[in-house]
Amino acid sequence: MEFTKSLIKGKLIKRYKRFFVDVKINKEIVTAHCPNTGSMKGLLNEGNDVYLLKNDNPKRKLKYGLEIIKANKNLVGVNTHLANKIVNHGLQNNLIKELKYSEKIKPEVFFNKETRFDFFTEKKGEKSFIEVKNVTLFRDHNTAEFPDAVTSRGSKHLLALIDAIKKGYKSYLIFLVQIQNMKYFKIAKDIDNEYYKNYITAKKAGVKFLAYRCKISAKEIYIEKKINILDD
Repeated sequence: MEFTKSLIKGKLIKRYKRFFVDVKINKEIVTAHCPNTGSMKGLLNEGNDVYLLKNDNPKRKLKYGLEIIKANKNLVGVNTHLANKIVNHGLQNNLIKELKYSEKIKPEVFFNKETRFDFFTEKKGEKSFIEVKNVTLFRDHNTAEFPDAVTSRGSKHLLALIDAIKKGYKSYLIFLVQIQNMKYFKIAKDIDNEYYKNYITAKKAGVKFLAYRCKISAKEIYIEKKINILDD
């Protein structure tokens, strides 16, 4: 998944009101849109290198959008709106081995009146729902974690994936690790123990959990390889 144009490098000054970041580009300070409403735990140290995408649309108030932060020597893709596009690219190009050669790939499909999953796929009559979670948290040099804050919405999705299995579908949850160099993934149970409990319940019920790491550069982000999930 290529960026529409090359990203512009700057230095992070601060993030505020969830949607704004101030960035120093050369000697100029610009305010950019932050397309991530999460906590972004561990990423927001002043002076971190950041990469912005410039938008030339005259109707846009903010001319820049935040795409990547470099934290502890690793590039991290922070645009949550890109996560489904990256996974869609992975599905279309058979980069996710458990879901290779899907005959039908549909984004944003309602499971019931309250729940919409990120993808529905079909292969040889086997129908699957797929939920995607964007992962940007890492607290050591090789292990990515989710979530970075309490997520009742995330727990709701796990319970819905269990319900989908009961109704005859296959259920997958893909943890999309937009962090360079990660070797492992685990649930951050110290941050949200309820989510961890629901994860264990969903795993026992047959939900398939996958963690895939992205290749990240100032030109493109795409699924690179599967990484191991640690349950402890």
